[in-house]
Amino acid sequence: MKKKIFSLVATVLLLVFMVSCSLPPDRPVTRTALMKTRLYHRYIIDESPEELLYALNTRGEVIIEGKRNIPGKEFPVYVKLLATSEGIHINEYDR
Repeated sequence: MKKKIFSLVATVLLLVFMVSCSLPPDRPVTRTALMKTRLYHRYIIDESPEELLYALNTRGEVIIEGKRNIPGKEFPVYVKLLATSEGIHINEYDR
């Protein structure tokens, strides 16, 4: 009996996590909103703004490789962009 309940709870949790993956934002992200984050000023990124907008508007999040924009130094980082109802959130992780 306990084994059935445990497997049922595990299955429900797995389904909840699978459904709660990346979702597109309620309001589409605009190029103006992306440029207000000053993303291209703080980081050196190879992807174009149009590629980032497409990813944000279809999946709601994107992780890209970039470098901190510090003259004379090179710090490779991963930049995670999240499209939320409050705007675009930026997180940075070391590579």
